[in-house]
Amino acid sequence: MSRGLHRLPLEKPIYEIEDRISALESAPLGAQQQEELRRLKREVVEVQKRIFGSLDPWQTVEVARHPDRPKTSDYLSLLFDEFVELHGDKSFGDDPAMLTGFAKLDRHKVLVIGHQKGKTLTERQACHFGCAHPEGYRKAMGKMRLAAKFGLPVICLIDTPGAYPGVGAEERGQAQVIAESMFLMATLPVPVVCTVIGEGGSGGALGIGVGDRVAILEHAYYSVISPEGCAGILWKSADHKAEAARALRMRSHDLKSFGVVDAVIEEPPGGAHRDPRQTASRLKNYLVRTLRELVAQPPAALVAGRYEKFRRMGKFLEPGAATA
Repeated sequence: MSRGLHRLPLEKPIYEIEDRISALESAPLGAQQQEELRRLKREVVEVQKRIFGSLDPWQTVEVARHPDRPKTSDYLSLLFDEFVELHGDKSFGDDPAMLTGFAKLDRHKVLVIGHQKGKTLTERQACHFGCAHPEGYRKAMGKMRLAAKFGLPVICLIDTPGAYPGVGAEERGQAQVIAESMFLMATLPVPVVCTVIGEGGSGGALGIGVGDRVAILEHAYYSVISPEGCAGILWKSADHKAEAARALRMRSHDLKSFGVVDAVIEEPPGGAHRDPRQTASRLKNYLVRTLRELVAQPPAALVAGRYEKFRRMGKFLEPGAATA
């Protein structure tokens, strides 16, 4: 149960009940108080399910951005064994917003790549709040080539508001390097599994988002632009961010219905930030099950299937049009 300092407005009823539970637990309990405590514990679970089962699009964005939501670094310790971090792009430097390294997942040796936002303010500033520079994507590509050389599956954890938009990043080829990364991922002869664990913003997410399977946590989002950015373009004001979030249709179940993602991984009642271990357990089950399926396929079939998967996106038929 998370008792962090950051409380979302939508969580107010949950914290009110939890405060009553804490007050009861701090005092001697008679039979009546024990019964009340049991009732409140049942009630808080029901309230969590009700609130998080009916989030509107903007509330989903708030949950995806929650400071206590598990980061890539948390999943590295909760999901994987023997993680060995690999640094640098052999060209410019080491980008802390992109973590890469070899690890073991169940019986599989894998390469892990993930955005890192940081937890403290100092870490977040060092990681540019999860916005990777070109050297971050070049680092990821270099490690992908190593994975292909050794025949290791690649697991990508996506959590970024977008690639870093600064002048220096553009001068070092931000758009070009993201395109190169997407092309490389499309041709990797090893299994690639991508999961959006928080924010999946624009090209910054796509740069490590081309996989045989793409999944998303229930309360994460994946979008071509942030709601604030969309509102700024359409309405010239971020005040319309909630309306933009509705129009973008970027929530997990919308994305599943559109075929943008292959699976939605259910989060515990109250969201991943309230129970990181249970969230990690569900993510691990998905990854292990998916890898077991993919490693049995020959490299040529993986590449061909990945190509067809992304080529199908955006196809539609006009009403009354004949199918081929």
